[in-house]
Amino acid sequence: MLPVIALIGRPNVGKSTLFNRLTRSRDALVADFPGLTRDRQYGFGKLGPVPYIVVDTCGVEGGETGISELMVEQTVRALSEADVAIVLVDGRAGRTAADLHVTELVRQHAKSAWLAVNKSEGLDPAIASTEFHSLGLGPPVAISSAHGDRISALMDEVLAPYVDQADEADVSDEISTDPDALHIAIIGRPNVGKSTLINRLVGEERLLVFDQPGTTRDSIKVPFERDGKSYVLIDTAGVRRRSKVHETVEKFSIIKALQAIERAGVVIAMLDAHEGVTEQDVSLMGLIVERGRALVVVINKWDGLTVAQRRDVRDALDRRLPFLEFAKRITISALHGTAVGDLLPAVDNAYRAATRDLATGDLTRELENAVIAHTPPLVRGRRIRLRYAHQGGRNPPVIVIHGNQTERVPDVYRRYLMNWFRKAFRLKGTPVRLVFKTGENPFKGRRNKLTPRQERKRQRLMKHARR
Repeated sequence: MLPVIALIGRPNVGKSTLFNRLTRSRDALVADFPGLTRDRQYGFGKLGPVPYIVVDTCGVEGGETGISELMVEQTVRALSEADVAIVLVDGRAGRTAADLHVTELVRQHAKSAWLAVNKSEGLDPAIASTEFHSLGLGPPVAISSAHGDRISALMDEVLAPYVDQADEADVSDEISTDPDALHIAIIGRPNVGKSTLINRLVGEERLLVFDQPGTTRDSIKVPFERDGKSYVLIDTAGVRRRSKVHETVEKFSIIKALQAIERAGVVIAMLDAHEGVTEQDVSLMGLIVERGRALVVVINKWDGLTVAQRRDVRDALDRRLPFLEFAKRITISALHGTAVGDLLPAVDNAYRAATRDLATGDLTRELENAVIAHTPPLVRGRRIRLRYAHQGGRNPPVIVIHGNQTERVPDVYRRYLMNWFRKAFRLKGTPVRLVFKTGENPFKGRRNKLTPRQERKRQRLMKHARR
């Protein structure tokens, strides 16, 4: 098994920066803002003699209440899961009371610990570490997360006990399965229940849940397995209207959410049944469809609504989101678990539809059936002719249709063909894109190839026609 390393310290000592350095990624959100990290962030470590899993945690100061108390519980869980804790302190700020509180927490819950004195670039390592010996966590190691100073030496010492224990076969298997897992992004406005849904799906309090909009600030990846299938759930920060976003940190969080849409194989778009369909919901759904992601629409907090209220919500969905007729809708209660079991099967079906291979013969046959059932309109007295179709891409399915005057196909007929293909091939849960191509006119340029005699005859006929 891969060793697990937890990063712990008071707020703003550079834990997320070190996480990004150890994973050689930018998965953790970093800003000069205390308390930015609120959930456990996991990543595969790539710096040192053996691979490992590193866990980024929230900052701990002591005396936390409300949401901060729940954040500390997340840190305690991380310490309990980890084989090693790396305690970060600020070499420029010196030892603080919060460092003492963190040290006590580590002694209670960690199996073993190392002390790293961060932000020591430009300082003498011995002088920067002097006052931290009193914490009693062993010899401090002066590092710089931002510049990478002495981090390799630290990881060599931390991972030394695990070099002989590393099983290369197990490590290879654990890493190789990750790229094959289906990534599912959970998208929605703040406080619609995204983190609650993930906790319900994985069966533990994996993410911080609090009755306050904006609790999740980063995109958190949660891998798990169900019925032999591997999934990675991506919990994202709630996306609000741009005019309501004032904090720089929240702006970065929204970027992370949009990046999660781009990376995901399937998107679960969550709505709040009590608030109905808002303008921001419509914009967010349109963005997901524009990016071509397979989609499952989840209406949360369905419990407690009256029959009339439920009818109003369904009417609002039909009226305001007509472009999502391809997506499956599921009404759930993430808090109580109602209908949550229907979610993963719908996700699997949507992904299969988005990545399905469509044979050219089958596509051409359905195109002919669609044309027979409803003939394309006349354009300037000439009939639009659609000859054959083939697949041009997957996720989302792209169908390329060849014919003449295809650039003049009306939008209403495009939608007709899209719905025909979706129904014929059961492409539920994914948008379908049509690309029209007009073939070359076989008679184009024929005029230049006329013989002199044919050209004289053509001119006489044209002169007679003008008379």
